[in-house]
Amino acid sequence: MTAQLVVSRTYSQPLCIRLRYEPADPYVVRAAFFVHSDEPVEWVLGRDLLADGLEGSAGYADVRIWSAAGRGDESIYIALGSSGGTALLEVPVQDISSFLQDTQALVPRGTESGLIDWDAELAHLLPRG
Repeated sequence: MTAQLVVSRTYSQPLCIRLRYEPADPYVVRAAFFVHSDEPVEWVLGRDLLADGLEGSAGYADVRIWSAAGRGDESIYIALGSSGGTALLEVPVQDISSFLQDTQALVPRGTESGLIDWDAELAHLLPRG
């Protein structure tokens, strides 16, 4: 999908985003941002965070998402921050909404924990002895 990287109040530049959802990791969405190179910048976002951002303001610290839909703007804004700086992205609400509908067709919201192999997860966390 195409988004806008907001540089200032009067200037933004197009940015290509690829969102990926895997039922094996049901709580997250992997976002790849293509900026001036073939190697994308990748972020892991919470699927619920994206969904909550469609309804209002969500997130804090490194990732914040809010919707401007209903105020004459059909965009969702994603603010990403790291030690390297911050970025503000403007993405069409319909693109995020359609993507989330597709993910929920695969794994309905609220059923994610049923897909996790808890024994395998615990085996990674607990020391073997």
